[in-house]
Amino acid sequence: MNKLSRRALIALVLPLLVLSGLGIFLSRLALHGREWATYSANEHIYTAGVLHSGTLTDRNGVVLATASGGDYTYADEEAVRFASLHAVGDHRGNVDLTAMELYADKLAGYDLIEGTSGAGETVALSLDSRLQAGAWYALNGRPGAVVVMNYKTGEILCMVSSPSYDPAVGPRTSADGYYINRVTSAGYIPGSVFKLVTLAAAREHIPDLESRVFTCDGSVEYYGEPVNCTGVHGEQTIEQAFANSCNVAFAKLAVELGGQTIYETARKLGVVGALPYAGGATNPGRFDVAARGTTPEAWSGIGQYNDLVTPYAMARLCAGVANGGVVREGTLLAGDKGREKRIMDADTAEYLGACMNYNVVYSYGKNNFPYLDLCAKTGTAELGDGTTHAWFVGYLRSGPPLAFAVILEQGGGGLIAAGGVANHVLQLANGYYAS
Repeated sequence: MNKLSRRALIALVLPLLVLSGLGIFLSRLALHGREWATYSANEHIYTAGVLHSGTLTDRNGVVLATASGGDYTYADEEAVRFASLHAVGDHRGNVDLTAMELYADKLAGYDLIEGTSGAGETVALSLDSRLQAGAWYALNGRPGAVVVMNYKTGEILCMVSSPSYDPAVGPRTSADGYYINRVTSAGYIPGSVFKLVTLAAAREHIPDLESRVFTCDGSVEYYGEPVNCTGVHGEQTIEQAFANSCNVAFAKLAVELGGQTIYETARKLGVVGALPYAGGATNPGRFDVAARGTTPEAWSGIGQYNDLVTPYAMARLCAGVANGGVVREGTLLAGDKGREKRIMDADTAEYLGACMNYNVVYSYGKNNFPYLDLCAKTGTAELGDGTTHAWFVGYLRSGPPLAFAVILEQGGGGLIAAGGVANHVLQLANGYYAS
């Protein structure tokens, strides 16, 4: 009897082990099947590590890149080819986190049941080739980046990084930075655009913020070290200090709040740490918490010290302000919606938006941005060698739901340089999407 019981038990256990193993395999297939099928050694869909079929188009059907039997072609318009390299990729695989890599499964026609056909599929990206070309022309060969996204959906309409090269020809020199997507993979000193973070922290932690008066005499000292301002602003409200981009006022706020509070706010807003993007992740932002009451702590709240951000993170932050405190993570697929996440309270978002619009009306000049209902912040990030990065970030309060960030490396002042690029691209976008 005991022998029969043991045999019966074994007969039951073996099928259970088989079923358990099958279950584990199927679950791993569901989770990792895409990775297995689109592994670069799969000669069914790759030639020498390069996907040999599939077509990427912009949102309007303009071909951006196509592969057929190992032959690779790109957009007809040269400016679109240069502008789209870092978002779309080329078949040499020089650039990371491109649509060719992120959507390899879709290009290969991957199906969980049938695998990959090898015939190739057409994938429509969220990019607009007209905005791509417009941003490329506006950058005019200067190193920097432009990103424009739909803050309601997370769709990235424009993603341009310079310098670039024509993927149809390949890089002709070994110039630094060719292969870096400056929108997602480059960390920059933010300068005064970081004051958006400090203002958000102050709004949430200083109850009497709006009734305070901030006096600027041109500089303020901490432990005998000065924090200099760009002017002497006298007495001002917080809204005026933000519009003046007053270093003295924001240094005082930074020291009062403390670096840890600003760090936590920056982390919540997505300015610190890596961000999900189109199935990949961006370069992480950085904020170092300096010693309490010191000059480094003051500078950190102004966007200097060791602060680093990506242009994508700043555009995403502006998208959250525009969308009532909720962001949609960026996607490169047309018609897709990124994962939703709340990064700030709705009243904080409304307050930041009002301050950003105040900047445009009372400091930057609405006439410099005709036909645009704009909310924005400039930044002039000091590099320590006498040069500055030029920033301009913001969103459209009405019209097409667009948030954006522009940076020009060693480009001078934020308003004239980066603001000019932003205005050019936004005017195009407003014309294309106003209806």
